[in-house]
Amino acid sequence: MTDLPTPKNIYTTRVSGLWSSRHEIHDEQGRVGLLEMRRNAWGLIISGVYTPEKGAVLTISRDPGLRRAQFSMWSSGREWIGSSERDGFFPRTLQLHTGGKPFHLVPLRGWKKSWGLFAPRTGEAARITAPWMGRNSKLEVYKRLDFPLLLLGYFLAYRSYCEAIWPGPALHAGSR
Repeated sequence: MTDLPTPKNIYTTRVSGLWSSRHEIHDEQGRVGLLEMRRNAWGLIISGVYTPEKGAVLTISRDPGLRRAQFSMWSSGREWIGSSERDGFFPRTLQLHTGGKPFHLVPLRGWKKSWGLFAPRTGEAARITAPWMGRNSKLEVYKRLDFPLLLLGYFLAYRSYCEAIWPGPALHAGSR
């Protein structure tokens, strides 16, 4: 893998709350919005609502079915923005679909809590990392990327950080 360029945008999150967590997302200018995650009775994260400082409210909800990581993102006007799915029970690579080209969310190499968001032809577009101890995260964007796609990737990465601790594959999806 080649060295990554300087990030175009860097977002940080501040997480509060235990059962239903609140994730404040900030960039260099200040707060961008608030993502609230909701859990079911068994403690699994099943949905999220993103309220931006400016713009439309986005809703992430679990699609019915047996697959893990099968979520859809909708605008407040019920316009579909994107979805995710995982092929099978054990693979850790998630596919994100936004109507155009699919992206892949893949655990990165090394013993760390980090995920990479890869475009099919151009490689890594963003990186989502968290420290070993703590719940706050850092989102680095390297290529042109729609914020709702990054938000969906963060939502999925946060709910499965424990899967990213084990080193990811040697060849990342999208870097072929």
